[in-house]
Amino acid sequence: MRIPWGSGSWLHPPQSVDVIDDKLVIRKTDQSDFWNRTGHELTTYSGHALLREFPPDNAMEVEFSAEWTHEFDQAGLFLHADKEHWVKTGIEYADGVLGLGAVVTNGQSDWSAGNVHEWMEAKIRVRISRTKEVITIRARSGDEPWRFVRLAPIDPGLEWSAGPFAASPTRSDLKVTFHVWEARSCDTKLL
Repeated sequence: MRIPWGSGSWLHPPQSVDVIDDKLVIRKTDQSDFWNRTGHELTTYSGHALLREFPPDNAMEVEFSAEWTHEFDQAGLFLHADKEHWVKTGIEYADGVLGLGAVVTNGQSDWSAGNVHEWMEAKIRVRISRTKEVITIRARSGDEPWRFVRLAPIDPGLEWSAGPFAASPTRSDLKVTFHVWEARSCDTKLL
């Protein structure tokens, strides 16, 4: 089921937001990111996410595209409870390589990623399936099979919301086009 762009609320609104031909086009503000302490004690909580309630036994999916040219350009799905409990998953351009991955933050952030440089000019889909206390993340480009990205626990006692996100700590003009935002049935397969 398609989710209307107007049904979410912004966590840190971007510089500009437009709905053009039923697509959400967002631009970020300078030095936006989500990261919490790991590796260099940096804490940043300034990325842009359009969020709506995400109850257990549901899945959420986005399809997006961008021009990935600057270090740490990123977009995908954001799962949020509070400043210390969140997940960002999707694409991040780092060290000249396009990566598919996830950052899971439970007090401190961790980051897992794999190379998908062949997706550089593609539309990319990311899906988070949620049970009460576990999320499963998958992604794909075009009609290829879904790739397993991550299985992670979440705190079932927190209220979770989710939706499309974008950020880039190294430039002010990242443009991301979200083609689809959908609610789905929760995946029952592990991998």
